Amino acid sequence: MTLEEELRQKLRRIEALFAGATTDGERMAAYAAMERIRKRLQETERVERPMEMKFTLSDEWSRKLFVALCKRYGLRPYRYKRQRFTTIMVRAPQSFLMQTLWPEFQQIQSALDHYLREATDRIIREEVFKDTSEAAEE
Repeated sequence: MTLEEELRQKLRRIEALFAGATTDGERMAAYAAMERIRKRLQETERVERPMEMKFTLSDEWSRKLFVALCKRYGLRPYRYKRQRFTTIMVRAPQSFLMQTLWPEFQQIQSALDHYLREATDRIIREEVFKDTSEAAEE
C-alpha cells in the first residue's frame, strides 16, 4: 500500500469516527458518513441557533482543507472585505463547529501534515541528498 493510499484510508476512518459509524461496512462508506454528519448538523440547527465564528488558519493548506470540509457539510465559509486571507468565517451551531467540524479538521490536518512530511523527506532523500537530518547546533 502506498503512502497516499494509507492517507486516504486514514481520512475515511477519521470521517467515520465523527459520523458515529458502528460497523466496518459503515466505516468504509464515506458517503454515508458524510450524510450522517449533515443530518446531525440539520438536527442541531433546529434546536441551537447558528452563530458566526471566526477561524484563523495560518497556511494555505489548512485553509483549503477547512473550506473544503465546511462545503462538504453544506456550510458556506466566507470572509468580510479587508479581512486577512488567513481568516475564515462560518455560520453554524457552535456545538457542531466545536464538537464535530473543528476536531475532524484537526485530525485530518494532522494526518495530512504527517503525509506531507513523509513525502517531502522521501523526495529530498531520493532526489537531493540522503541525509535529511536538521542542521547541527553550535
